[in-house]
Amino acid sequence: PRTTGAMEVDGEARPFLLFSKPKSNRRTEPQPQVQSQPKPPKPDLSPAVQTDHADSGDSDDSGSDSDSDPAPTVVIDHGDTCSADGAAADALASFADLGLSEWLVDVCTSLGMRRPTAVQRRCIPRALAGENVLGIAETGSGKTAAFALPILHRLGEDPFGVAALALAPTRELAAQLAEQFRALGSPLGLRCLAAIGGFDSLAQAKGLARRPHVVVATPGRIATLIKNDPDLAKVFARTKFLVLDEADRVVDANFEEDLKVIFDCLPKKRQTFLFSATMSDNLRSLLELSGSKSYFFEAYEGFKTVENLKQQYIHIPPDGKELHLLYLLSKMKEDNIRSAIVFVSTCRTCQYLDFVLQELGRPAVSLHSHKAQSQRLSALHRFKSGQVPVLIATDVASRGLDIQTVDLVINYDIPRFPRDYIHRVGRTARATRGGLSICFVTQRDICLLHEIEDDVGNRFSAYECDDKEVTKDITKVFKARRLANMRMADEGHEDKVQDRKDQKKRDQARKRKHDE
Repeated sequence: PRTTGAMEVDGEARPFLLFSKPKSNRRTEPQPQVQSQPKPPKPDLSPAVQTDHADSGDSDDSGSDSDSDPAPTVVIDHGDTCSADGAAADALASFADLGLSEWLVDVCTSLGMRRPTAVQRRCIPRALAGENVLGIAETGSGKTAAFALPILHRLGEDPFGVAALALAPTRELAAQLAEQFRALGSPLGLRCLAAIGGFDSLAQAKGLARRPHVVVATPGRIATLIKNDPDLAKVFARTKFLVLDEADRVVDANFEEDLKVIFDCLPKKRQTFLFSATMSDNLRSLLELSGSKSYFFEAYEGFKTVENLKQQYIHIPPDGKELHLLYLLSKMKEDNIRSAIVFVSTCRTCQYLDFVLQELGRPAVSLHSHKAQSQRLSALHRFKSGQVPVLIATDVASRGLDIQTVDLVINYDIPRFPRDYIHRVGRTARATRGGLSICFVTQRDICLLHEIEDDVGNRFSAYECDDKEVTKDITKVFKARRLANMRMADEGHEDKVQDRKDQKKRDQARKRKHDE
């Protein structure tokens, strides 16, 4: 008779149904109880233990028919539930202890990576053991190295063909990810191709045909390259690793068609790495499809911001946002804030604020999808290099960007979803550094703020403003507002916004017609 599937739980038991099975009328064998004192995971990967969560609902969901196929093995590791002794041992671990090649350990040392973080300690040994990995950990916790180092370790053993395809939801994140792969893989002479929109697709297709070791791409561009030249699909025939960075965003419905094209090119025998700071139902489903050996590291449940992030809000009238923004930016030097990111909800607001700050003589750059890719990368470079201290951006900059000098994040517009808030404020307070987040809250935003507070489990404090200081430049600000709006109209930005809306409607209509 065939054996039943198993699930190993490292941490406190809680409801988590990753692989659904049809209910069975047969009697299932009793399963052993989960130990109340969890042990930290060990690299030797002992056999999985069948468990039955006490409050997970119908017991048939965790059992299986004795004649059914073996169910996948899923290891769930809640990183914050280890014993004190286990946590202390983990903290003393080095990159060499994780099983990485000596040359990679040397690279980590040269890049200032002295000891592995929690997500690296838990995920790297599992990845080296050939398992699929889903890692949920805080922003700035070192998730990139958690999947890049195992890939480079294997590439050092067999440096032929496209070893890995890494997908990222934004062009900027994909470009940054390619830079990080090149830095970590420099001793190998790593060949890494970044395939993103906004650049010559023909040159990228030629680069792909040369079979680089690692391809980092946005789903839309790589799918377009494959559809335009079906022969390029053969490039990925022996790919060993698929990575989805900021995976909860990549598996959104917006990328569904592109992912189908990409997945059809990849071999079924591969490892899949999914990493993000926030979990979603789509991620659980995708992990189920990724193979039979799966390891799920979850540093926390639900949504979480880092402890060294100070979170505050300012309650303001709708027409007072520009005044308060200028007030906060004027205090940056006084408050020892090196650089700040201002998040807005639309491309129009992003460009408008760029013009407002220009009229007020405040150095800033803007980043949004209505800009050409060369302009976007130029703006990001100027901000990263410290040439300008302020970046105004839509959520295109909220995912994965690692800029060490960001001390302040301003939510000029409150995000609609708590998940987006987590990623926005994750641009500061990274890698144990401190940071400040300030939300602009109008009367209609109060419910959104409370929803975010409930989800992150933290009540924000009020940021104290000096009203006289806020309003002292009111005449200048109102003049800048007027001139910025005139400039928006003169340079055709309003037309661009309308054209994008019309294009989106046409795309949706085509998709509906195709589905029918």
